Amino acid sequence: MTHHATDGTSPGLRLGLRANLAQFSLLVLINALVGGMLGQERTVLPLLADDVFHLSTATLGLTYILAFGATKAVTNFFAGTWSDRYGRKPVLIAGWLIALPVPAMLAWGPSWGWIIAANILLGLNQGLTWSTTVIMKIDLAGPERRGLAMGFNEAAGYVAVAATAMATGAIAEHAGLRPEPFLLGAAYVVLALGLTTFAVRETRDHARFEATRHRIPAGNKHNAELTTGQIARLTSLSDKALSAASQAGMVNNLNDALAWGIFPLLFAAHGLSIAQIGILAALYPAVWGAGQMLTGWWSDHIGRKHLITTGMLLQAAAIALVAASTTFAVWATAQVLLGIGTALVYPTLLAVIGDVAHPAWRARAVGVYRLWRDGGFAIGALLAGALADAYSLTTAIWTIAALTAASGLLVAVRMYETHPRN
Repeated sequence: MTHHATDGTSPGLRLGLRANLAQFSLLVLINALVGGMLGQERTVLPLLADDVFHLSTATLGLTYILAFGATKAVTNFFAGTWSDRYGRKPVLIAGWLIALPVPAMLAWGPSWGWIIAANILLGLNQGLTWSTTVIMKIDLAGPERRGLAMGFNEAAGYVAVAATAMATGAIAEHAGLRPEPFLLGAAYVVLALGLTTFAVRETRDHARFEATRHRIPAGNKHNAELTTGQIARLTSLSDKALSAASQAGMVNNLNDALAWGIFPLLFAAHGLSIAQIGILAALYPAVWGAGQMLTGWWSDHIGRKHLITTGMLLQAAAIALVAASTTFAVWATAQVLLGIGTALVYPTLLAVIGDVAHPAWRARAVGVYRLWRDGGFAIGALLAGALADAYSLTTAIWTIAALTAASGLLVAVRMYETHPRN
């Protein structure tokens, strides 16, 4: 059945992946470029902190992740609100304009302060662009294929993180840590700004159209007339599914801060080359990225909750394996397992938010969830850095493995199944 808009302002609007394939595909490509901006840092920046800027402690070295995570977390919240108020496309363009100086700052910044400043801008860029492409894809996909849509979105982003991490590792091995690896990011930002400005179309009317057809399930008090404060409380605390998703997202990105900032230092301490560290840095987001196309679709068929619980527990086991081993082969296995665990969780958590939130305030609920989730970067950088300095790199890794297991158990106890057919 084809659903046409009836409000008179936007004739011919339809929901669904097939009906919006060209725009959906363009947004997948743009999110790959968003991921690439993050990927340019994954291999090189922890090594820059150590080799070029000679930072003496892990906590100091992880300040760029703290700056990135805190900025991105807050920006996610505003991205949801602004995309409701001003439209999705202006927010997306603003995110790319902010990214323009980032590659140059990373490539030629004369002090660590420049690297932190670049990561504040990168946090703004990622918060505005990644949040908005998520919201736009949810707008276009409609309720039936939400998990699949989120799988495509997150897969594009994290496969690009992986490919760029591996590419920059290979470039750094041959040309040095700066400036050549960051020229890739410069190309990404120019291409993305051009595509967003000239080819992307606004999707806010799709959400408004869905809202006119949205049926609230019996007993569900989450109607369309909620303030931003009420939405923040629901998503953070009072709704069991939304709040369980928010804490799981936060712990998931706490892990990612560990993988980004601490794992390369551990691998280097055991004598691995930059190219080997680049392979390990790429394996985890590559498996995570590619796996999400399957797991997002799978959650549309078997439900959300059990995939999330299983994924968090698998991540905990994988992180413990990193802490327990000292060889490239075992670490590579652990990175693959960590990627599978994260793939089970990542698009599924976004689908939970899309399931529960009313279309009229869904963008703001996504913003609140992503505030918590990306706050995990900042908390992870602080926690992992402090534990690594006070005790050891492996102590930091064991502690975060235990926290991840606890998060999975909390989802098992607190979250209710949100998929409409489960």
